[in-house]
Amino acid sequence: MLNDQSSRARARLMREALVDAKVGLSQSRAARDGAGAQLERERSELATVRRRGQLAAGINDAETVKLATEYERKHSERIAVLERKHAALEQEVALAERETAEMTAQLKQLTAGVDASAPAVSDLEDPLESESASAFELDALRRTADRSARDADAEARLADLKRRMGK
Repeated sequence: MLNDQSSRARARLMREALVDAKVGLSQSRAARDGAGAQLERERSELATVRRRGQLAAGINDAETVKLATEYERKHSERIAVLERKHAALEQEVALAERETAEMTAQLKQLTAGVDASAPAVSDLEDPLESESASAFELDALRRTADRSARDADAEARLADLKRRMGK
């Protein structure tokens, strides 16, 4: 009985850790997607600056060509940084996905080893409550992921606005 109780307790702790890992994974994905969107905006800005520089060169507007060249350099530098950031976030997401998959497999192994016919102890999970708790945890995970994605999007928009305003 003691072994069964400790296995259930471990399973409960692992389940909690898995939920935390999934939330972290969701946040990592949101950060990666935000960096990707920021990178695409920066590339678009670079294309616009290049086009304006070419148009200015076509009408012999030396001052605008000079400004376009300066902004082209700045956008290129930002793109290089954002590409490295996006690549690092891609690696972080891949790592988190592997860890989450490993944790899921370990939890399945552990719960398969727990004797389901053993009587439930009051401070441990009841199997019926466990199913509804898992659904609740997944719902909470979705809400947290959605909130994280909205926050990341808002942060990216704010940073873009600040950059455009020169702050």
